[in-house]
Amino acid sequence: MRSLCFVIAACGALAACGDPAEQGRRAEQTRNAEYDISDESIFDLFRDSSRPRAGTAVSGEIWQASLDILSFLPLESVDPFSGIIITDWGRIAGDPTPFKATVYVTSPALDARSLKVAAFRQSGGRAVPVTEADNRRLEDAILTRARQIRIAGSQ
Repeated sequence: MRSLCFVIAACGALAACGDPAEQGRRAEQTRNAEYDISDESIFDLFRDSSRPRAGTAVSGEIWQASLDILSFLPLESVDPFSGIIITDWGRIAGDPTPFKATVYVTSPALDARSLKVAAFRQSGGRAVPVTEADNRRLEDAILTRARQIRIAGSQ
């Protein structure tokens, strides 16, 4: 009887040991699930992968058109992953008033709803929004250029 208990205990101990590599993988999965740790890293952005990129996708045509149209202004901040372009103060040819713009590309569609522009002029040392008509003209110029880029790319 004593030997039977010893054999059962030994079998149980050996079964609990298992493959150390497998135990390590299970422990890592449990830890990642517990702390909500992703298995992705910053280096995944630079790898050529067949799966779609996580995050916000923006319209490449609108993005490029925004950079083209605002090329006369110095860039302050550009983030293609979130779709935000912020320019620094600059001057339009023939206009002494400094001008600044922020562009937000919200989706991959080549659509007016995918573009938000906020333009400002400097007045008395402060940023003052441009008129709605001027802001709309800037958006129209960006969308027209985006359509030209799409047409040129499809030929």
